[in-house]
Amino acid sequence: MLRVLAVDDEEPALSELLYLLDQDPRVGSVLPALEATEALRTLSRAVEGGADAVDVVFLDINMPGLSGLELARLLGGFAAPPLIVFVTAHEDFAVRAFDLKAVDYLLKPLREERFAEAVRRVAELTHAGQGPRAQPAGPPGGGQVPVELGGVTRFVPVADIAYAEARGDYARLHTGRGSHLVRVPLSTLEEQWRTQGFVRIHRSHLVALDRIEELRLDGGNVTVRVGDRVLPVSRRNARELRDLLARRATGTAARAR
Repeated sequence: MLRVLAVDDEEPALSELLYLLDQDPRVGSVLPALEATEALRTLSRAVEGGADAVDVVFLDINMPGLSGLELARLLGGFAAPPLIVFVTAHEDFAVRAFDLKAVDYLLKPLREERFAEAVRRVAELTHAGQGPRAQPAGPPGGGQVPVELGGVTRFVPVADIAYAEARGDYARLHTGRGSHLVRVPLSTLEEQWRTQGFVRIHRSHLVALDRIEELRLDGGNVTVRVGDRVLPVSRRNARELRDLLARRATGTAARAR
């Protein structure tokens, strides 16, 4: 049976969360907290007192004082951190949430079937030994991207993404199987994916370096070919891109020798 800590600074939202948890037969005990600092004290007391560890924290993000994201970062420093499920009315924090190895990301108002799916995922991880006595093996930040499709959160591996295209405060992720619109600015993805081989080639495009098949220079205009798409490269990004491609080619040749 799962041991759960539910955290939300709004009493009606916390009451709804507690009700849904109480109705689920996989949940054994539930501790409530109206603020992140109270939740941190509760978890710290459990560790210091040798009490049963909390398996999962269902955690709001926007809270006064210590936010849910800040609390999750602190919990990541525990020797045996609990799993995290974020529960929020805001889509904007999804990438940062999964950077913190969140198991799931639920949007308010909560739907019972979607909530039950999150509990099922937590139960499976806990029973597999990936609960608070080991680091969670949920979608790693940057390893997968949460996208909403018909009210269901699915995870697109970053390795499947050829390039991302700016759409205002959103970004469209292009894979070999189609595209997905996520409510994350391209600048945020650039920062998150810099270490995973993505490079900004234009104010509108972020490209996986190993997906670039051809670099073209035509009358002063620079473009790259990614699959069947030809994308523009801005002048300010062209030199860096050429250097990166040259280093990649040199490294490939050295490994082949």
